[in-house]
Amino acid sequence: MENHKEKIYLSPPHMSGEEQVYIDSAFDSNWIAPLGPNVDAFEREISSYLGVNAAAAVSSGTAAIHLALQLLEVGPGDRVFCSTFTFVASANPILYQGAEPVFIDSEPETWNMSPQALERALKEAEQEGNFPKAVIVVHLYGQNAKMDEILRLCSEYDVQVIEDAAESLGSTYQGKASGTLGAFGIYSFNGNKIITTSGGGMLVSNDEGAMNKARFLATQAKDAAPYYQHSAIGYNYRMSNILAGVGRAQLQVLEDRVGARRSIFNEYVMHLSGLPGITFMNELENSRSNRWLTTLLIDEKTAGISNKALLEVLNEENIEARYLWKPLHLQPLFKDTSYYPHSECHHVAEELFQKGICLPSGSSMAKEQQMRVINCISHSIKVNSLRLSG
Repeated sequence: MENHKEKIYLSPPHMSGEEQVYIDSAFDSNWIAPLGPNVDAFEREISSYLGVNAAAAVSSGTAAIHLALQLLEVGPGDRVFCSTFTFVASANPILYQGAEPVFIDSEPETWNMSPQALERALKEAEQEGNFPKAVIVVHLYGQNAKMDEILRLCSEYDVQVIEDAAESLGSTYQGKASGTLGAFGIYSFNGNKIITTSGGGMLVSNDEGAMNKARFLATQAKDAAPYYQHSAIGYNYRMSNILAGVGRAQLQVLEDRVGARRSIFNEYVMHLSGLPGITFMNELENSRSNRWLTTLLIDEKTAGISNKALLEVLNEENIEARYLWKPLHLQPLFKDTSYYPHSECHHVAEELFQKGICLPSGSSMAKEQQMRVINCISHSIKVNSLRLSG
């Protein structure tokens, strides 16, 4: 039977209304191709917001990771350690470079890279004389990884860190912007992110020389010559002037979007945290999560319902919700890849995948829409937990 209830989306785009001003400016000046005044301004404005020296606006967060690996001279035969609990785009650029990914498990407090597993992997690498060329740390769902511990370990073994902050723009770690602590940081402006350019990304660093090279590589690596000359492999990775205009308007409302998503998270916690078997992702001490997506875990033995069954109930009510990321070491693409669990008997990312779901969290979500989600979950768990106890 067709469901006539209004669809509630997971994380739809939320326009400010000012985007058209910048788009019109691009059209009026005929700067509609890649590069242009909006691109330059967007890079300056995001650098200022983040407190970094330089930024390069590119076509996607994936492109930004690829460029970061290029800048660190990752190539065939090299290894790159990467969070396993993430979207495949975090690791695909490792394969682009002909390098080998090695996956690192999560830890229970932040759900992000386990310093414990990372230390074990680095010690083994030292014994083998085969250190990774880089470590890609992902800040999931707006939550910061334990960067003090991770940076200390990587510094001890002289390994560079790339922060995949695709989901954590607007988050902070000990007062610093998420994505600005490693050698390179990357952000995504995909349609579902906290701010969007429809599609696009940003690479940032305090190394201005490296960022100049990133822009060079992202613009087909065209040499300084009066004709088309190329001495290196380049990419068509630069952001268009039109999309950068959208990004400029979106950046102006980023703090409002963070505030809205944090309020949505708090509302979910207030109404659902008392239910049997429900727990939420905690916020790491001395940090601020942008709460890009509200995520929760369901203990089936206590709640009386699995994450799969609850997702089906929500879908029947025309509510979009999703599983948490399937760990990359479980993906068919990476079936022969090395993986380091949090501990011998605790595979945290696998447990999160088996128990977790993402709830609708868009910053434009109305209160009555959120209450529809809350009531649906509440009713399902109450009915099933009663059945369990009865």
